[in-house]
Amino acid sequence: MSDSILIVDDERGIRETLRAVLEDEGFECEAVGSGEECLEAFARRAFGCVLLDVWLPGLDGLETLARMREFY
Repeated sequence: MSDSILIVDDERGIRETLRAVLEDEGFECEAVGSGEECLEAFARRAFGCVLLDVWLPGLDGLETLARMREFY
């Protein structure tokens, strides 16, 4: 299991704050702003944790999660 974290939130301030806090704690983070970007990142590599906003424009968090589950 990877100790990297994928942060998915359409609000840039939230992404940057979460990333800064988690990187200060020693985690490797990637932050994206949409469900579509999440799926692209998820297809490229494994993450130990995904922090996924439910209310995203376009492909919302619940649909993004459903598509992520199809990978397994």
